[in-house]
Amino acid sequence: MVGAAWVRRWWKVYGAVPAYQGVGRPPTRKQPQAGWQHLQVVKQRENGRVVGTALRVVLGNQEEVLALLGKSTAYVERTHLTMRLFNGRLTRKTPAFSKLLEVYPASATWEELVYNLARPLKTLRSEVDTPGRRWLLRSPAMAAGLIDPIWTIKELLTTVVLPVNT
Repeated sequence: MVGAAWVRRWWKVYGAVPAYQGVGRPPTRKQPQAGWQHLQVVKQRENGRVVGTALRVVLGNQEEVLALLGKSTAYVERTHLTMRLFNGRLTRKTPAFSKLLEVYPASATWEELVYNLARPLKTLRSEVDTPGRRWLLRSPAMAAGLIDPIWTIKELLTTVVLPVNT
């Protein structure tokens, strides 16, 4: 999925149906929300080799998007690789590959939960003064101060999450 086609599919999953204005038929299609920002890197190729890149802002103000996301998408590409490694539905030519858009939100949510709450990352570890132990392993949620110990998969499966009313 490349460019605008990918964004349209993403809106179907994560967008919101706009409020009914009282005129005409009520809206049923999800739309992007205010404040969303999306940057696309278009690769320029010659003879099958990448010779340059061009940035294209799909959603949001160009200056704000470039200031927030920068001119390099290396960290975004690394995140996508991590997502593909953890979520078989995103990897083509595997038995777990899924074309059904309806099951993707649950799969993506599970991958996010495991990555942020139950998986220690080497880059987030901190040095400790405890005898016999040099490093304290931390998950992204632990580094952000949201949880204290790293959660187990059993804790993830048995925790009931209450919806947030906003």
